[in-house]
Amino acid sequence: MRVALVHDWLTGMRGGEAVLAEIASFFPDAPIFTLFHREGAVEGEVASHPIRTSSLQRPSLGGRLYRPLLPLMPQAVAGFQLDGYDLIVSSSHCVAKGVIPPPGAVHVCYCHTPMRYVWDQRDDYLRQVTPILRPLVRARLERLRTWDVVSAARVDHFVANSRLVARRIERYWRREAEVIPPPVDVEFFTPGGERASYALTVAALVPYKRVEVAIAVAKELGLALHIIGEGPMRRTLARHAPDGVSFLGRVTRERLRDEFRSAAFLLVPNVEDFGMVTVEALGCGTPVVGLEGSGTADVVVSGQHGQLAAEGSVAALADACRTVMARSFSPSELRARAESFSRQRFRRRFAYLLERVLPARQGT
Repeated sequence: MRVALVHDWLTGMRGGEAVLAEIASFFPDAPIFTLFHREGAVEGEVASHPIRTSSLQRPSLGGRLYRPLLPLMPQAVAGFQLDGYDLIVSSSHCVAKGVIPPPGAVHVCYCHTPMRYVWDQRDDYLRQVTPILRPLVRARLERLRTWDVVSAARVDHFVANSRLVARRIERYWRREAEVIPPPVDVEFFTPGGERASYALTVAALVPYKRVEVAIAVAKELGLALHIIGEGPMRRTLARHAPDGVSFLGRVTRERLRDEFRSAAFLLVPNVEDFGMVTVEALGCGTPVVGLEGSGTADVVVSGQHGQLAAEGSVAALADACRTVMARSFSPSELRARAESFSRQRFRRRFAYLLERVLPARQGT
């Protein structure tokens, strides 16, 4: 059986690439088709596979400039030549699901989320556009939304990383999706060390992560806050942050683990598609404060692994933080919860999916 893997782009090793690495390990010889690839940006299992880029590799300057190319991505992904492949597995948060499989091939899509730019975060995206250009960009996003719905029909079986994403797939594309949570390296993220009294937020410094809300919550509580992550909002956030807020930027995995181990709790102030850092925190025995209705709710049960606020206001999140600080949590119980999202669990679930999907299609 010939297998092709498809991923939106390879510009770093983040959560989506961790999922891709586990899927790729099932098929050691499978090539990875991607819109663009930044040299040296991936490692391990992903780097061991042949990487085949699209017509956008050169215009993206080798994966260094790609957001302006969004209108061209559907055509580029449809241009991948997949003739002769029996199984296509796409890992998609943008356009990867839109590849055109050859007749008779099975297409399984692991969906991290439907495209944010045209669905749940479209208005936020438009607000970042110069007002005079907004009508043009809005029209382009509408065309992209139409393509997004139509191209969903090219997928035989959708897999979602959380119940929230499965609901989005049903709402936007009218398709059902099986939920298989992403793999987390819980063998690395383990308890240890002494607890301190600061809160921790781990996020890209971009608008939808709502890091400014985490800062406001820490101020409301009179609590120190450590922020791990980089992004275009760093300068603005730092300028308005009160004393006690520390911006740590990008850190090594070892430093990240140390921060999880010593934080009083992890604060996740935004709606996450799933949120692998939530599992990493629990693996280190650290409770989590997040939101109901978020992917965080697939991991955290209020009162057992932390606390979920009913809505995302500063007051509601601060109350949830107070609840967590007022009680003690068993690190072993938190870690036991994290272990249900291990890489081994993911591999078993994904292997079972393939066993069910492939014979059914191959026998028709």
